[in-house]
Amino acid sequence: KPFCSAWPSAVVPQGGHVTLRCHYRRGFNIFTLYKKDGVPVPELYNRIFWNSFLISPVTPAHAGTYRCRGFHPHSPTEWSAPSNPLVIMVTGLYEKPSLSAQPGPTVCAGENVTLSCSSWSSFDMYHLSREGEAHQLRLPAVPSINGTFQADFPLGPATHRGTYRCFGSFRGSP
Repeated sequence: KPFCSAWPSAVVPQGGHVTLRCHYRRGFNIFTLYKKDGVPVPELYNRIFWNSFLISPVTPAHAGTYRCRGFHPHSPTEWSAPSNPLVIMVTGLYEKPSLSAQPGPTVCAGENVTLSCSSWSSFDMYHLSREGEAHQLRLPAVPSINGTFQADFPLGPATHRGTYRCFGSFRGSP
């Protein structure tokens, strides 16, 4: 089955751009792309793509789960299995949450670090990502004493420096 990826990232600001790529180990570079959930994207229907598809400008309708399928031009009825799911998240629709580090943003190697993401908006979930990494952490938001909604991400002993971002989402529109 092919592998579907997003460049530069699957987390995209509203109005920004993202390129969806489909990689197939047998050298097939022709594929179709479809969206599994959410608002349909008309520019995907009945279209065949070569290597990649640029979405620009990104709107909230582009958020959702995508998959691709590859095929060979000499045998257009034979398709590959569906690719891995690729989840595109669109940011910038709501006020930014704040991100803080405990005990602080500068720590000694091996010192425990916890990143706290909070907002006055009643987000259901927080997502923490590290710049340059596709993997992200997710935690449910918890109401705090001061009226904000917060999630604490314990990262353990500091071993690598990096830039982190957090995003809030709602249950009905993850």
